[in-house]
Amino acid sequence: MRPRTTARYLASATAAILGAALLTACGDDGSTSVGADGTTTVSVGVSGNVFDLSIRLADANGYFAKHKIKVKYVTLTASTGTSALESGSVQFLNSSPTGFLAALSKKLPEISVATNGGGNPLGVVVSDEFAKKHTLTADTPADQVAKALADSTAGASSANTKAEAGIFLKAHGVDPAKLRWVSLPSPAADKAALTKGEVDWFITSEPIPLQVQHQGDGVVVADSAKVPEWAYEQAGYGQVVVTKKSYAQSNETVVRGFATAVQEATAYLSSHPSSDEKVLAAARATLPGTPDDVLSASVSQVKWPASARQDDDDWKKTLAFVRDGIGAVPDASVSSDNWTNTYLP
Repeated sequence: MRPRTTARYLASATAAILGAALLTACGDDGSTSVGADGTTTVSVGVSGNVFDLSIRLADANGYFAKHKIKVKYVTLTASTGTSALESGSVQFLNSSPTGFLAALSKKLPEISVATNGGGNPLGVVVSDEFAKKHTLTADTPADQVAKALADSTAGASSANTKAEAGIFLKAHGVDPAKLRWVSLPSPAADKAALTKGEVDWFITSEPIPLQVQHQGDGVVVADSAKVPEWAYEQAGYGQVVVTKKSYAQSNETVVRGFATAVQEATAYLSSHPSSDEKVLAAARATLPGTPDDVLSASVSQVKWPASARQDDDDWKKTLAFVRDGIGAVPDASVSSDNWTNTYLP
């Protein structure tokens, strides 16, 4: 070969080798980039609910930075979270136990590396008219609330929240099947139906019920503080940090740093009031446009763990709530192969 031809050949071969190496590095686990200062950038899937607060606070308080991690947020839904994790679009997923158990039921190789919230921050909000008719307030005992709801028109935008309402009603001797149920497409539609008088009440996750109350359009008459069946002590985990097993095995330092930073954030949340300015600042980023009093009340509905470590007993409670309590993921199962405390201090 002539010198120029040889040079072009070598350049092409080198590019091919480097390209193959790059593809191998990215692989099925998704790509992460490492900066000149050694900081690793990862993507995390969030859903815009109150449980994302621990991730946002870890970012705002510098816990990720301390572990040389930079986070990019990708907003996902219950239906897109698992596929984003499996495709490598995100390296971490802030997942509900229901979503995680559904992935496990499909034999997907995912693992929970930390828990970052306990219980289910739900709210039952009734219309002002219904509240006046039945003399209901935020302080009305749960048994009296359930009895008032026995003859009503209820709104729900998911099978899970409808089932969670059913748990509350059954605990007080009310048959949820005897209510008039209106299926609605979204929590926003729940709110619209209430203000139009199409339903007497609806149930969904906070902060929407508290926002309705804040705007003077209803009264929150049941929450996880009043309904023990929704709280951490009975329902178990409300959120977990999930990654692919292969990613965890190949990126131990990053996963350890990420899980540890989340634990530092939940420990801060567990030891500071929901009105703390750092908490509120991160909550504003998590739920933009939400009034501070609603943010504070929503944050207080979550059991923030001082330690993000998981155990068999809490997973048994969580599984019982998801599978047996609300009837989601009927073939769900979980074992110590599906969660780990390896990456936590």
